[in-house]
Amino acid sequence: MTSCAAERWLPAALAGSDPHVVVAMSGGVDSSVAALLARRAGLRCTALFMKNWHEPADAGQCHWEDDVADALAVCERLGIEINTVDLSAAYWDEVFADFLAEYRRGRTPNPDVLCNREIKFKAFLDEARAVGGDVIATGHYVRRGAHAGRHTLEKGLDPNKDQSYFLYTLGQAQLGHALFPVGELPKREVRALAREAGLPTHEKKDSTGICFIGERRFREFLAQYVPAQPGVIVTLDGIPVGEHHGAVYYTLGQREGLGIGGVRGAAQAPWFVVAKDLANNELVVAQGHDHPALMSRELEAGSLSWVAGTAPPAPFACRAKTRYRQPDQACTVVSVTAERLHVRFDAPQRAVTPGQSVVLYDGARLLGGGIIDSTR
Repeated sequence: MTSCAAERWLPAALAGSDPHVVVAMSGGVDSSVAALLARRAGLRCTALFMKNWHEPADAGQCHWEDDVADALAVCERLGIEINTVDLSAAYWDEVFADFLAEYRRGRTPNPDVLCNREIKFKAFLDEARAVGGDVIATGHYVRRGAHAGRHTLEKGLDPNKDQSYFLYTLGQAQLGHALFPVGELPKREVRALAREAGLPTHEKKDSTGICFIGERRFREFLAQYVPAQPGVIVTLDGIPVGEHHGAVYYTLGQREGLGIGGVRGAAQAPWFVVAKDLANNELVVAQGHDHPALMSRELEAGSLSWVAGTAPPAPFACRAKTRYRQPDQACTVVSVTAERLHVRFDAPQRAVTPGQSVVLYDGARLLGGGIIDSTR
């Protein structure tokens, strides 16, 4: 890594000062290399490991002890002091409680969005400032920039790892105190840097599953908090075709786990969830990956966030994602108020799901977004 490469993620105002950088160490390769690059840039670094979920190690697949051991090993290799901070109470109150409430409403929430807003860039940032940190550095694949005198957030250089979708709630205050060292790199180079530096995480598998909770048998895990209410699976015409384990456990467009066998009079084709009728505890299905009942051209969203602090004046054309890894879709923001956003897509969109986020872009630059409430 050359000094010129370092300057791409390090703002000039910080490069000429002596900031105290607190690295958010997760025990993974991305945060490990974020710490490595911060050290190589000559920054004064310490690290914090966040513990955000209390549960016995044998109760699931989130073995935080292994992660903290890896974080300690990386920091020892780099000569960085590391401490652990317990944010599990904040995680439960600000993220997990909302996650459960959304499922009870029949929506499909995205806990990673809330986790970034409430934990990584709020509770953790507060902890970092309390120990004398000026800025935090994370292993997110995004890039910080500037436009019209404001901080901006742009997609990570690696399109396969870009995490901007999960960070649209960040505003000026958070971005002014955040660095993203790996955002300018492809994943393969991140792993190569870790290997060359002798970091023990260089081949560690990327984490998946629920933010800070990990990989689970999802329905069984959720049933611990949202009790199952089995019911009937019906077609759009109201014809029973099977039984579900609890309508709240399913999401729009889902195919797996329906257990629908041969249905008299129906084609031998896969069934997909097209609606959830919680009032009658029914799951509504139809055949066809792109069935019209799964397609929509417009959406309404609330709980809005704008990176610049305010929304661009509507109407305006931009591009949007309604789920992670979806290619950007051309659309028009028809109207926007302090509380509501109305988006119209140029082409029909499949399985736009209430509870998920719609995230807006101007090219690589993230504008903002909100939580999807309804579609049509």
